[in-house]
Amino acid sequence: MKIIGYISQLMIPAFILFAVLYGAFKKVRVYDSFVSGAKEGIQVIVKIFPYLLAIFIAVKAFSASGAFDIIKSALSGPFAAFGIPPEILSVAIIKPLSGSAATAIFTDIVKSTGPDSLASIISAVIIGSAETTFYVLAVYLGAVGIRKTKYLVPVCVIADIAGIIIAIAVVKLMF
Repeated sequence: MKIIGYISQLMIPAFILFAVLYGAFKKVRVYDSFVSGAKEGIQVIVKIFPYLLAIFIAVKAFSASGAFDIIKSALSGPFAAFGIPPEILSVAIIKPLSGSAATAIFTDIVKSTGPDSLASIISAVIIGSAETTFYVLAVYLGAVGIRKTKYLVPVCVIADIAGIIIAIAVVKLMF
């Protein structure tokens, strides 16, 4: 096991050394290329910052407005009728908005219901199979400047809902 630890610690420095040596072999000005890439990275950050700020404010407004609680209470009855733990609603609703918030909710579910509970297992599968749709849309569409998203958001939301339903169904079938 110690050998694997040493190898993993050496992988990134070895890759960097390989990239520098390969660039030198190909007669590429490695440092100039690195600085040029860093400049482009800053430009990308500046370009997508408004979109990230907008999604952050939207997530906070969604939580603070009470809409999250209204949706959760409206869906808890039908979920309970199908034997689906109501705790997973929080993860299912938040995951398309924020991966870190969904992970925090998942941690609370595991602490309160136990790691082997149905709620924890379904929540884990949802976290692994659903996408942080609105964050991804904000970052990627903002980075490349796409403005026409007429069908994109509805299709992504439908895909999220389908992924969550499939995650629930698979876990219910297997456990």
